[in-house]
Amino acid sequence: MAKPSFAERLKSGVPLVSDGATGTNLQARGLRRGLPSEAWMFEHPEQIELLHRDFVAAGSDIILTNTFGGSPLRLREAGLDGKVQEVNQMAIRLARQAAGEAAYVAGSIGPSGGLLKPLGPLEEAEVFASFAEQAQVMAETGVDLIVIETQFDLGEATLAVKAVRSVTSLPLVCSFSYDRGTRTMMGVKPSQMARVYADLGVDVLGINCGRSLDENFKALQELRSATSLPIWFKPNAGLPKLDADDNPTYDVTPEAMGALAAQWLEAGAQVVGGCCGTTPEHLGSIASAVKSR
Repeated sequence: MAKPSFAERLKSGVPLVSDGATGTNLQARGLRRGLPSEAWMFEHPEQIELLHRDFVAAGSDIILTNTFGGSPLRLREAGLDGKVQEVNQMAIRLARQAAGEAAYVAGSIGPSGGLLKPLGPLEEAEVFASFAEQAQVMAETGVDLIVIETQFDLGEATLAVKAVRSVTSLPLVCSFSYDRGTRTMMGVKPSQMARVYADLGVDVLGINCGRSLDENFKALQELRSATSLPIWFKPNAGLPKLDADDNPTYDVTPEAMGALAAQWLEAGAQVVGGCCGTTPEHLGSIASAVKSR
């Protein structure tokens, strides 16, 4: 029997487990600092697929594609101009091969990489077109849902939501990063985000990345009090510390992170996972806690 659609699973209210970090895990597996993972994917597709498989084996119900920087604007900066279709299709194919029937494939869309005028050089029309082009490829290639993630600016995230909705009706998550505690770098609060996206066709509101687990949890509580929509929650494995080679390390153990998963669900999250520093081992501990409830 075919598995239910993501929309059906979401509507059922059953908790779901997303995956862990992409960037920090790929760096541990050989991705050079400063090289976009979308470019590295052409050199080492097997490592991208293996990471997906490791998360599925650990208990992920959802895996995100290696397309965080896969919009035209980001690919242009990465030296991959004109390769939007190639990058996104390859990343989706690798994720789909790893997911099989065990997990849903979520198309990851990250920020544009710049700021909108008057704070930066980007025009609204070019940002909208960039997000729409990436989302169109995702919808045509066959993802189960789209996740606009690690957002910090209401203006850009609104353009991203409207751009995705202009090309597809797939389930849509919009997730912000509160890297100033319970505020984004542009000063956006979870309650503000909830009000803005209540009527824009977003199916799930989210929190990912950010700062400490405690601060992310406070953001979750504020978001839950401000919305009736399902909540997506992927905090970091704590705050990073730099080792002797200036590589970030995360000291929250898999056991400690898993022990918090029940608290996240009780606070109102329906989809839980982890962001930076969250390994398959961390994810396995989270999944065990969620699925033993």
